[in-house]
Amino acid sequence: MNSSQQSCPFCAGSMITDPQFFVGRREELDIITSRLVNAQPTSINVVGEHRIGKSSLLYHFFQTCEQRVQGAGKNPGHYVVIYLSLQAAQCRQETIFYQAVAQALLNRPVVQGNPALVAPLQAGNLDRQRFSAAIEAWQAENVLPVLCLDKFEELLEKPDEFTDEFYDNLRSLMDRNALMLVIASYKNLDVYKRKYRFLSSFFNVGQVLPVGGITEIEATDLVRLPANKIPGATEALSPERQKLALAWGGRHPFLLQLAGCWLWEAQQHSRPDEWARQKFELEAQRVPHSGVTMRRLKRPVRLLLWLPMKLGQMARLVGDKLDDTSNLIAGMVILVVAILVILKIVPFEELLQRVKNAVGG
Repeated sequence: MNSSQQSCPFCAGSMITDPQFFVGRREELDIITSRLVNAQPTSINVVGEHRIGKSSLLYHFFQTCEQRVQGAGKNPGHYVVIYLSLQAAQCRQETIFYQAVAQALLNRPVVQGNPALVAPLQAGNLDRQRFSAAIEAWQAENVLPVLCLDKFEELLEKPDEFTDEFYDNLRSLMDRNALMLVIASYKNLDVYKRKYRFLSSFFNVGQVLPVGGITEIEATDLVRLPANKIPGATEALSPERQKLALAWGGRHPFLLQLAGCWLWEAQQHSRPDEWARQKFELEAQRVPHSGVTMRRLKRPVRLLLWLPMKLGQMARLVGDKLDDTSNLIAGMVILVVAILVILKIVPFEELLQRVKNAVGG
């Protein structure tokens, strides 16, 4: 396939639903799989900032769980995995939550072909008691429902509806190995427990899995899409633009996707890289990045760079100790440059020029 005929393989702003374009998270996926196939399944709280890729991770695990379970030497028929966005399901009440979970389970082909799994989920309107009974009926059939619950804040922020008793019931099912949860949230569940004054032991969920940037190898794989995912496909970006995408996005999956999108647009329409950079930075400033936005970082770091430069100029006025002071200033500048290169806040060419000016080159 010619690169000019390819559609854009980069996805910025929405969950990745096509497994062909999901890249990375090997370690996280392996951890979730291992906790699933253990003799005693362990529920997991996937924690990460906005747009770090939690939804895509949960959805990809849902899509590929059967193969992963087979690879671990287990029978996929003993597990039914669903993905449910609690925001999309509009779970304003406890009964709506149970109904949304039941419907997602009923949509799975392996469930539809097994009347013993279907009947308990269709036993009238599901309340807490009937939901628990349905899950216990599944356990009697040696089938574990695995609920990948995204946007869990939708429940946590309604403590008057989703009470300690609701969470206690889920915890009871988890403790009896009748249910496994993979929960995605912005913060550790303990934070919400304190904020809303919950008392349930549910919030001591089995394991917390922090989700941050992807590895360097995974970042490189991402900017080479779709060549490394689709047989016979070529890389959508030129080698030069792949390097730019890595420089702009670092190891943040969304920023890499965003850089890839705009660089691909520039490449398709013969626009300059500077046009793509401006488009990228306009959107990137709204993305949390190590606790602060990139734009918030730029001004103080540029000021930090400006200060050693001014100090260097002052040092040149003191002839007696010019050499020592110049060395000190140069060392300070090099340190700052190293920080800037790592953070990728300022273009490298600009940094290089400022270093030359500082050392009198």
